Amino acid sequence: MEPKKVNKHSQTEPFKKSILILWGSFGFLVLLFWVLIIAINHGLVGYMPSMGELENPNSFVSSDVYAADGTLLGRYFVLDRSNSKFTEISPNVVNALIATEDSRFYEHAGIDPIATIAIPFYALFHKKRGSSTITQQLAKNLFPRSSGSSFALPLVKLKEWVLAVKLERNLTKNEIITLYLNTVPFGSNVYGIKNASLTFYNKTPDKLGIDEAATLIGMLKGNTIYNPRTHPKQSKARRNTVLELLYKNDYITEAKFKELKEKETPLDFHKIDYHDGIAPYFRMVVEQQVKQVCKDLKKPDGTPYDIYKDGLKIYTTLDVRMQRYAEEAVQEHLTAWQKVFMAQNGYKDGTVWNKGKEVQNILNNSIKSSEHYQLFRENMTEEQVMKLMKVPLKMRIFAWNKNHYTDTVMSPVDSIKYMKTILQAGFMAMDPFTGEVKAWVGGIDHNYYQYDHVNINTKRQVGSTIKPLLYCFAVDNGFSPCGKVETAAQEFPNMDKPYDAGGSENGDVSMKYALALSLNNAALYVLKQVGIDAFVDFAHKCGISSRMDRYPSVALGVSDISLYEMITAYSMFPSGGINTQPMIISKIEDKNGMLIKNFAPIQKELINANTAFKMVNMMRGVVNFGTGGRIRYRYGIQSDVAGKTGTTQNQADAWFIGYTPQLIAGAWVGCDDREFRFRSENLGQGASSALPIWALFMKRVYADKNLNISPDARFKIPEGFQDCDDNDPTGLLDGTKAKANEDRIEKPAPGTEYQ
Repeated sequence: MEPKKVNKHSQTEPFKKSILILWGSFGFLVLLFWVLIIAINHGLVGYMPSMGELENPNSFVSSDVYAADGTLLGRYFVLDRSNSKFTEISPNVVNALIATEDSRFYEHAGIDPIATIAIPFYALFHKKRGSSTITQQLAKNLFPRSSGSSFALPLVKLKEWVLAVKLERNLTKNEIITLYLNTVPFGSNVYGIKNASLTFYNKTPDKLGIDEAATLIGMLKGNTIYNPRTHPKQSKARRNTVLELLYKNDYITEAKFKELKEKETPLDFHKIDYHDGIAPYFRMVVEQQVKQVCKDLKKPDGTPYDIYKDGLKIYTTLDVRMQRYAEEAVQEHLTAWQKVFMAQNGYKDGTVWNKGKEVQNILNNSIKSSEHYQLFRENMTEEQVMKLMKVPLKMRIFAWNKNHYTDTVMSPVDSIKYMKTILQAGFMAMDPFTGEVKAWVGGIDHNYYQYDHVNINTKRQVGSTIKPLLYCFAVDNGFSPCGKVETAAQEFPNMDKPYDAGGSENGDVSMKYALALSLNNAALYVLKQVGIDAFVDFAHKCGISSRMDRYPSVALGVSDISLYEMITAYSMFPSGGINTQPMIISKIEDKNGMLIKNFAPIQKELINANTAFKMVNMMRGVVNFGTGGRIRYRYGIQSDVAGKTGTTQNQADAWFIGYTPQLIAGAWVGCDDREFRFRSENLGQGASSALPIWALFMKRVYADKNLNISPDARFKIPEGFQDCDDNDPTGLLDGTKAKANEDRIEKPAPGTEYQ
């Protein structure tokens, strides 16, 4: 039998067919892959951002607020993020990033093929290895993955590849590095290298050392677990890993690596928030004003600017040194004065809380609005809650010490009583010619007390600080500072008997004497001459927008008016009759440094220069021989000063507003609830409670020669000025008259008897 012939063609045909199918399938897959890539690139498979969006990502950028000298005061943000230019970032940061995250960054075009191919081999040995380049990570940071589905992950990954390639084609390597470092999240809810550098090391990113840069870059692997503030050991270990990678990639020598590995990297943590930092009350006012201004400021796309997202640069008028002196003055005076306050009967033994329905209402309302009460009330009856509110707990409360707090054991009810009897203060200093606000202390500590006592919306009875406005209106209408005024009780229409507010024992006195010693009946006499309606209208022209009821007691300061308004009104005295509104912002720039809003002083002439200088002379008398005399004899300030004290009924509010030829400032002191006050007129008057803050502030200001506030400056006498008193043309006495009036107590406004 002959052997069968093998048909070679029949054997190779299925093989060739299989090869063709294989190559065809491969070609189809490649084609499909490129079709998919093209579809992704053109946004046919989900949203694909434009190059403009990639270059200018819609990431929230915090707005920075600066003092007059460029000091960063704080930020307004949704995400705490700021941008830096490449030249503003230390090479140490760039080197650490590349060595740690993408050593072949300058060699690939957005996707690292070597790292990508290596992934399966690492998987064989059950090792995790990331293949994402810095560019891919940037793409993911700019446009985070929206789906967690494992089925969608390959498509999302392809999209990130396309984004990475687009970034590489349109941006330089340095631009990619910069964009990455500006958008990446660090620990403590901080975004971007600039904010991270300022927050953790209190320095700009161009000044970061190798170990500091390694610490920050190391945090990117896990910004919680490697946060140097909260996890110092883990952070140091991660830092050393980054340092080792720097050494292996030839960015540092072995000797340098060994040196830095053993070194500690001390933090200088400065997390800026709403409570901490310089001038927190001032920053809150700036925030509200910028938000209002932004409604009318449009971006190139026609939408309004957003203070929390658009990276604005806000430049204010605040002087950092004056602000510090103001805060120090408040602390120095109130640290001592709080002890005097608490030494009074009723406060020392706590019996003040048993006196009167008003006090009980304050306590009950405070208890029910407290955090402890709200927490307990969720699952308990009222009786159970009140029982727990009296149980001592470990807690932190405000205290006048270096840290402004103390840890103690106290019941929630007792802590409320304690915090309610803490004296509060408001202080503001301003250039009377430009309106530039130089210092703003809205309260004693923003962590515990957010109520701003300078703000135009915070109003308290102003007492005798209203009198200079009344006397000014009279002088501007022909009354002489040396003319006689009555101090007897005054009759007014629709009153059953003459209105006696005190001071009748002085007899008829000159107007300047009556103002210096703050005689109440004399003010009523002047009011009667000029008319109640006319005076109230004049006060409103001076910048007082608060309601002033048209009753005789308006001359005694029973109206509730803000410190902000009072300083506005007083600005016409040192400036020669020009009323100037306070200005807290000088300019606003966009995130690129382009000016978008400039601010200028808002001024109007209210009185002539002669009237203004007559008032200066009269208010010098307050300091030289009147109720403000302790500026001279107790604080030793012999410069040219004019001002007015103010005290309200039952000493609930104490005031002093004073000015020099270059600066005007005002202080208010009292408790938030008017039921808590000094029992003694001697202690509670403006000269005792508020004036010391002004004096301590000015002593510091005068001592700082760099501020150019000279103690030798004198108020400018108008050309052709004629006054009724030629005996003392400078108005500066030797202080003996002030000393003689040391025990004189300013009688407070008698309140609202007529109202």
